[in-house]
Amino acid sequence: MARRGPRWYFSLRSPYSWLAYRDLLDRYPDVAEEIDWLPFWEPDAATTQELAGRDITLPYVAMSREKHLYMLQDVRRLVQERGLAMAWPVDQEPVWEVSHLAYLVAEGLGRGRAFIDAAYRARWEQGKDISDPEVMAAIGRELGIDPGALAGAHTDPALRAEGIRRLELLHRDGVFGVPYFIDGFERFWGVDRLAAFAASVRSGRTGAAESLVPSLDQGHAGGCG
Repeated sequence: MARRGPRWYFSLRSPYSWLAYRDLLDRYPDVAEEIDWLPFWEPDAATTQELAGRDITLPYVAMSREKHLYMLQDVRRLVQERGLAMAWPVDQEPVWEVSHLAYLVAEGLGRGRAFIDAAYRARWEQGKDISDPEVMAAIGRELGIDPGALAGAHTDPALRAEGIRRLELLHRDGVFGVPYFIDGFERFWGVDRLAAFAASVRSGRTGAAESLVPSLDQGHAGGCG
């Protein structure tokens, strides 16, 4: 299998993924343009059953109360450090296919980045429920995309099949949480690893450019070893 390029797995659900998204665009815009953007989400019951039929179990574990309380404090600190405004959403009965399959619609229209921006803004800056199809419809109207196509994405059999393919992909990549960054054999997990990932991508780019320059050393293949 050919080596795949640098990539990151994001989730519209995760506050850490939202923060990584902001940092990626604000601090490493060149890297953002170079890498692949791939969605991660916790599947609903029907998708989970389909994956199980393919012998795939995603490594998602429900969050404990203690971890949730810690995350509230941690995210608040990270948001304050960045000078961001945040409205913590309340998820009553989240179905993450609603937003992430809607993303696939926007991606197919070349509006994936614009959708991610709008969805993150709706969830983390306006406190909206992105599992509500009406919120997806509103994003569609904002972006000039058919509102019904976004609102109904989670009920479209073809999109659900593509969603399963995407989840198989992250399973093969061994992704266990977000944000998750991959560059060759190097893996980085967490918003605090973004800088190292960006450095790795930039280093690889420089190395590739340097490899095009003919070497003046025409000696033996072992070099100085």
